[in-house]
Amino acid sequence: MKRVLLTFAALAAVTAAAPAMADEALAKAKNCMACHAVDKKLVGPAYKDVAKKRAGDAGAVDLLAGRIMKGSSGVYGPVPMPPNANVNADEAKKLATWVMSLK
Repeated sequence: MKRVLLTFAALAAVTAAAPAMADEALAKAKNCMACHAVDKKLVGPAYKDVAKKRAGDAGAVDLLAGRIMKGSSGVYGPVPMPPNANVNADEAKKLATWVMSLK
């Protein structure tokens, strides 16, 4: 019985981590990680800083998804974020949701 409970606990942990890992993989595949990192500023802000700045904002996911697709400037300094033409609307929403899930 103990072995079964441990197996379920391990499976639950892997399942809970899978969406975050999958969306980080999407960020890598769409070249987002060339300018951003999860926890440190590169060319653009750290994803955790973006999540912190937008915490509590009900429209944050839609706002970020739009910025991913259309680009932005002046939000985190003088370097503009170009639009990512390789990301469709569904992918932009997934990426934005993932960013907002980071603590």
